[in-house]
Amino acid sequence: MSLAANTKIITQTEHAKLTDASLFRSQAYVDGTWIDSASRATFKVTDPGTRETLGHVPDMDASDVQSAVDAAHRAFVLWKQTTARERARVLRKWADLMIKNQEDLARVLTLESGKPIMEARGEILYAASFIEWFGEEAKRVYGDVVPSPMPGSRILVMKQPVGVAGIITPYNFPAAMITRKVGAAIAAGCTVVVRPAHETPFSALALCELAHRAGIPRGVLNVVSSSAENTPSVGLELTTNPKIRKVSFTGSTPIGKLLMQQSSSTMKRVSLELGGNAPFIVFDDADLDAAAEHLIGCKFRNAGQTCVCANRVYVHESVYDEFVNKFVARVKELRVGHGLDEGTTFGPMITERGLLKVEDQLRRSVAAGAKVVIGGRRPTLNVQGHFFEPTVLTNVTDSVPMSCEETFGPLCPIYRFTTEEEVVERVNRVDVGLAGYFFSRDIGRVFRVAEALEVGMVGVNTGSISSEVSPFGGVKESGTGREGSKYGIDEYMNVKSINISL
Repeated sequence: MSLAANTKIITQTEHAKLTDASLFRSQAYVDGTWIDSASRATFKVTDPGTRETLGHVPDMDASDVQSAVDAAHRAFVLWKQTTARERARVLRKWADLMIKNQEDLARVLTLESGKPIMEARGEILYAASFIEWFGEEAKRVYGDVVPSPMPGSRILVMKQPVGVAGIITPYNFPAAMITRKVGAAIAAGCTVVVRPAHETPFSALALCELAHRAGIPRGVLNVVSSSAENTPSVGLELTTNPKIRKVSFTGSTPIGKLLMQQSSSTMKRVSLELGGNAPFIVFDDADLDAAAEHLIGCKFRNAGQTCVCANRVYVHESVYDEFVNKFVARVKELRVGHGLDEGTTFGPMITERGLLKVEDQLRRSVAAGAKVVIGGRRPTLNVQGHFFEPTVLTNVTDSVPMSCEETFGPLCPIYRFTTEEEVVERVNRVDVGLAGYFFSRDIGRVFRVAEALEVGMVGVNTGSISSEVSPFGGVKESGTGREGSKYGIDEYMNVKSINISL
């Protein structure tokens, strides 16, 4: 790989380049108002590409969150009575404003997450697509008329909004993870309290500014920021407050299990999109050029910090060397640098702890006999961010940590396999099952393997599986529930039956 323009980036200078400076908000958004925490405490947010301070936001605690929940609960009384057409209209306006302000939103996203600006622009469009989609889905929430077994009676089935939703989102997709949840909730007639990741709160707050302009009523959308230190108490409030009837979380499996346990105290509806360990299988009949090209994005997009990225690559022994050569040639074309640098295609890790985890997994893999073909170190740049080179490992056995641990970073181990039965058994050994990918031109194998993989989503001859129209979610310890698609709105609705005697 090579370095991008490698110019000196000054975070505050880049921050000042927004066309609409009012999109960079440093207060929480509660009940239609920009507010500080009751204690006036704040915490620092940094640019992972420079480690410089980007800004400060309110450090809210459980009492602040309780106030936001109260506001959402008051707003729900009126919002649930609005028509689907009214909800669709305001959501469409919000989506349009996101697209109109794409460049500013992308710049904010890059500054707080490190994502290359081209990826950030794509995320903003992706995020807007969920708002537009669910606005339209609001009009397609249908009930049923069920034939009654008793004469002189009728059975009706209707769907109603579940209530206030508590939403907790991760740092890797600061805009899209919010809109995929919030769009569905608001379209269903729910109100929401969102706690964005403490590493990336500014994108969430910028979305609030546009939602306010779009006319979303006060109290329907609330965003509370909190530091890592206050996160446990904030999470506990969201999962135990009886006014919240639904919790949606994207993050690690251990935290998801904790939130599910806490939510059980009031029997809340829960949606969890948790960790993955996605296999990427290249069979001997695959188009190797296409597989190598798709693996670049599937593994190294967002520096490998996606829950559905390829974590383990399995290549048939007869094409192993040829595929590795083709893939490494493409890795060499990646350009490492700050996300705002011209030509950057590979940015920093978002956190130092993520970087240290990558280095730890690499050290243990090499100790287990793996060979570093390319990468394997922190590059030398003019910016002092959380950078690590895209790294490819060969001579990999099932004893390396990636076989059973999610990396969430730019390590790509490439395993050998011999038979279809063998590789399916190996990839299914893990206790998670979010996504899986494979490349083959055998139509029989396509159906056999797609059905055999123990995951919630499968990509066949593609490394891209997510859109607003496709259900997103996993099986086993990768969570429960689905987001996006026509199924996503059902996560925020209760089914009620009405029996009528005539």
